Amino acid sequence: MADNLSGLEALLLVAEKRSFTAAAAALRVTPSAVSQTVRALEERVGVRLCQRTTRSVGLTEAGERFVARLRPAMAEVRSAFDALGDLRDRPAGTLRLNIPRIAFERVLEPNLEAFLEAYPEIHLDIVIDDAFVDIIESGFDAGIRIGEWIDREMIAVRIGGDERAAIVGSPSYFERHPKPKRPRDLQHHDCINYRRIRTGEIYRWELTEDGKDVEIAVHGRVVVNDGDGMLRAAMAGAGLAYVFESVARPHIREGKLVRVLDAFCPPFPGLYLYYPSRANLAPKLQVLVDFLKQRAPRRR
Repeated sequence: MADNLSGLEALLLVAEKRSFTAAAAALRVTPSAVSQTVRALEERVGVRLCQRTTRSVGLTEAGERFVARLRPAMAEVRSAFDALGDLRDRPAGTLRLNIPRIAFERVLEPNLEAFLEAYPEIHLDIVIDDAFVDIIESGFDAGIRIGEWIDREMIAVRIGGDERAAIVGSPSYFERHPKPKRPRDLQHHDCINYRRIRTGEIYRWELTEDGKDVEIAVHGRVVVNDGDGMLRAAMAGAGLAYVFESVARPHIREGKLVRVLDAFCPPFPGLYLYYPSRANLAPKLQVLVDFLKQRAPRRR
């Protein structure tokens, strides 16, 4: 049984990383060992699961179907093993978290040392990913996102203060273009668009005008899928960017960016830690929830 599970784990890693070398690094074995394990699995099931070339590794059609069903099943197996440790009623084991870069920089990084010192038996496996993923399907214990983006079926715990958007451009940009005075003026500006990583959709800028929420599809010659990339493109004079106020604030203070349409960018609830609704929360996750709640900024 153990050999079967090791083969399945190796296959999932190869499927995720598209590389025997990267999968081997994650498993702390040699690439040849991973290759042999996957080949042994293929011989047991009698179906070729991987396509191998000198440069890359892909999945066959059978492999794609097998992995699609295997991934959630293996997540359940891992949960079963974790549950054995949880029965000891102490916070221990590995916590897998999926979070955007801004959440790591703002919430986890400042508290990382204190949390690890307080709970020496907990290991953190943090995936920094701006794409919105299904944490259950992907095998994560919890995620962090802006509150309004979280599925209602999840338990969400506020761990950050209010946020605001900021529309910014460089001084050089405004030497060439007049500042917009109302949201509709954005149609006459080069705007840096953000493409959602998972869906590929272009994000509509969310503003408030005359007491009503509005979503505006802006246009420009630059599209990125990274918030930091938007900010840097704006500082380079490529156009206007719609970013977090807290991220833009230092650059505004230094004169690298100029803010416009401030009155049309109201505050909204910020970051939340979220996880599946479960009656018995694992101690390792419960202590993280309590830890981050205690350190969350107080609401005014």
